[in-house]
Amino acid sequence: MPKQRITKEMVIDAAFEIARNDGMEQVILKNIAGKIGCSVQPIYSYCRNMDGLRQDVVERVRFFIHEYVNAYIDKNDLFRSTGRAYIQLAKEEPNLFKIFILHVRNGITSLDDLYNSETAPHTAEYIADTLNISYSQAKQLHLNMLIYTIGIGTIFSVTTPGIAADEIYKQQESAYEAFLNHALIQHPPT
Repeated sequence: MPKQRITKEMVIDAAFEIARNDGMEQVILKNIAGKIGCSVQPIYSYCRNMDGLRQDVVERVRFFIHEYVNAYIDKNDLFRSTGRAYIQLAKEEPNLFKIFILHVRNGITSLDDLYNSETAPHTAEYIADTLNISYSQAKQLHLNMLIYTIGIGTIFSVTTPGIAADEIYKQQESAYEAFLNHALIQHPPT
């Protein structure tokens, strides 16, 4: 029987599936080798260290989440549906959600840095136009909803047997209304 050629892509695929099913803490050489069906030796050639491999998995998770959210958003209600998509992700893919939320973000020293690193460049402008509010109101609303959705999504992803999605969506909608009212008070239209 010919030897199977192990590729870097195979190693990353196996590590991603392990992370998805069992969590990042289970992404270890022995488990990857078992998933691929080889010894740990071929994996060493692609993994000079586990941190590099885990970073590759984080990048794969980020790509997966981007594709997932895009598949679930409603183009007619982009802002709200994006938040709901992240909550749905937390329910359906709790391990990937935790990896996405808990990965180290270098160079973040303020909430503004966090906002800029986690959002698309023109999102606040889009929200401002859609809701007919100022850019600063839109950015504050979006930042608050980003922080809130991360928090409630994290709670959703770690509770068993789990909180009903409708309860989470209702809470998220209440937060949206409160944050919108707060943004309007803090930054009244000029």
